[in-house]
Amino acid sequence: MGSSPETEHAVKALGYAARDTSGVLSPINFSRRETGDEDVRFKVLYCGVCHSDLHSVKNEWHNAKYPMIPGHEIVGVVTEVGSKVKKVKVGDKVGVGCMVGCCHSCDQCGADQEQYCPKMVQTYNDSSMVTYGGYSDHMVANEHFIVTWPKDYPLDGGAPLLCAGITVYSPIRYYGLDKPGMHVGVVGLGGLGHVAVKFLKALGVKVTVISTSPKKKEEAINTFGADSFLVSRDQAEMQSGVGSLDGIIDTVSADHPLVPLIALLKPNGKLVLVGGPTKPYELPAFPLLFGRKMVGGSLIGGIKETQEMIEFAAKHNITAAIELIPIEYINTAMERLAKADVRYRFVIDIGNTLKAA
Repeated sequence: MGSSPETEHAVKALGYAARDTSGVLSPINFSRRETGDEDVRFKVLYCGVCHSDLHSVKNEWHNAKYPMIPGHEIVGVVTEVGSKVKKVKVGDKVGVGCMVGCCHSCDQCGADQEQYCPKMVQTYNDSSMVTYGGYSDHMVANEHFIVTWPKDYPLDGGAPLLCAGITVYSPIRYYGLDKPGMHVGVVGLGGLGHVAVKFLKALGVKVTVISTSPKKKEEAINTFGADSFLVSRDQAEMQSGVGSLDGIIDTVSADHPLVPLIALLKPNGKLVLVGGPTKPYELPAFPLLFGRKMVGGSLIGGIKETQEMIEFAAKHNITAAIELIPIEYINTAMERLAKADVRYRFVIDIGNTLKAA
């Protein structure tokens, strides 16, 4: 019989976990490892709620390991460092994103590609070992996977960028959609989409938001700075945008057609998928052949690029639009997230609301 979550390691911890596919989260006592020579331990103050948390706790991606403590947009203050740690000191503000380990062969694949390492260790629900996420009172991770926090940059509004931010920033950079004067579309004005708009505008890019909801037009343009807006269910509006975009960042995790989006691309345009629908896409060949168009994808980003992203966000005053919630509200928040009833990212106030019974 294996060790229980409470006794597997030496350091006691408290969190919220899902026990089965209902996805219902409730308090759990568990344990984390002692602080190693290269480890950083920090008190969790805030943790963003990602749509992948919802997919995971309900086993919609068919890889769940229970009990599962979600959370990979985690920020807090350092409480202990190992003897070989050089990156941070006690009292510093730090963050952890989607990964807390890899094979560390970055000289072979490049540090910016470590998110694709075959031995990548996810912050929670890892396939190769037991890992618990940020819906918990503290975290411990190797210093390589710690993101140092810019001075005076908000912890609560910045937390979602450790997943939502890098998920859109990385493909914008990698696929070359970051050149001033380019015209890029953003599909979906949700947790990822509104951050993508902010990054693109800070880079000097013209932005069109593409959404099923006409109600989001005013906010897309007047709050987040988008230049134009297309309602994807309005054929006339979509027709007006045909052949106008250099690229598209598609952030939607729900089932939706790709062909109308491909039609919006200029020749040599790029449609980049960063959402994770539970059903396969339908993708005919001919819309790609005419115009030499590309459909690509992107996951998160390496630690070096995540650090770069956070510093860029701080420089340009980019934060996520958030709704701050207590931990005991998390199940209601998950229900609302499933209905897309959040503007635009839930963030859990861990430091003030996660308390032992």
